[in-house]
Amino acid sequence: MDYKEFAEKLQERTGRDAAYVDRVMTAMASVFKEQCSDMDTISVQGFGSFEPKKKLEREVVNPVTGARMLIPPKIVLGFKPATGIKNRIKELAQNEQ
Repeated sequence: MDYKEFAEKLQERTGRDAAYVDRVMTAMASVFKEQCSDMDTISVQGFGSFEPKKKLEREVVNPVTGARMLIPPKIVLGFKPATGIKNRIKELAQNEQ
């Protein structure tokens, strides 16, 4: 699902026009960016939480050349789904087997 499809689904469920839904989604994305750049965890009830994590500097070896390279430290965004979503995914996976 891309941005446009997501916005259309929100329009259907809320009964709001496209401009309003777009403003809400843009504002929400802006808040997420600000909080994550401040290294704050964002929890959305019933959905999950987004947590920025610091990855330390590390050294890796190219298996072909044997050359050693240094990977600089970076910040990655992790997502931990809510229990309800985890259970739903497990149910779907079990039904496929």
